[in-house]
Amino acid sequence: MNSFAPFPGSAEVVSFQRAELNIILSLYGRMVAAGEWRDYGISSLRDVAVFSVFRRTAEHPLYRIEKRPKLRSRQGEYAVIGMEGQILKRGHDLRTVLRVLERKLIRAVE
Repeated sequence: MNSFAPFPGSAEVVSFQRAELNIILSLYGRMVAAGEWRDYGISSLRDVAVFSVFRRTAEHPLYRIEKRPKLRSRQGEYAVIGMEGQILKRGHDLRTVLRVLERKLIRAVE
């Protein structure tokens, strides 16, 4: 199920499913090991679930990984959004959308 109601009578919110979180946390672990990311936050709101990535805890997120089920039939429910609000990648498949961030792990060997 894509959403849940934490309290009876409250509005439903969008959240990441376990399989989606596994994909995101796998990338997060690799980026932490590479020294690129340090912290994250998860928000579940009425129309969107957001996984925010931080370099340091007390700053704005470097990236936001968003899930918007209402966009599923259009451009895709998943998006990676940069620090300035630009959409870096949007699509229907979470793994494909996250590839835009995995490029950060590829470095030239000198």
